[in-house]
Amino acid sequence: MNTVPNSNSKNVLNSDVEIKGNLRFNGELTFEGKLDGEITSDGTLNLGDSAVINGNINAGTVVVRGKVTGNVSAKDKIELKAKTELFGDVRSFKLVIEEGVTFVGKTEVNPNKVSPTASMGGTRPPGQSDTKLGDAAKLAMR
Repeated sequence: MNTVPNSNSKNVLNSDVEIKGNLRFNGELTFEGKLDGEITSDGTLNLGDSAVINGNINAGTVVVRGKVTGNVSAKDKIELKAKTELFGDVRSFKLVIEEGVTFVGKTEVNPNKVSPTASMGGTRPPGQSDTKLGDAAKLAMR
């Protein structure tokens, strides 16, 4: 029997899943549910449209489509897709932000590819003024 986890595995947790606690996985995970806790992996995390995360995320690659209240750290890349709501800081080697993202926090794009850490400070509570990236980008271009 092979007990070594398959790092190429693809897992899905649908919108009816609610977790209170920390989540660790290998390979790739698509998460559509609700989580109160931290997510840790060297793999790829895909947060779907219905995902609601209250806690920090530290993974190899993170693609966000849902709502996150917490810091997001990735060794390789973070992608914030349209309609994402993120209240927290991000740190990664690469960062992609689409128009229509609501993002309240600080960014650190790491050109030296130093490994990101999970301790980037406290999260920002919801209720602070929301800034639409598309509007801010339009103002900066004037």
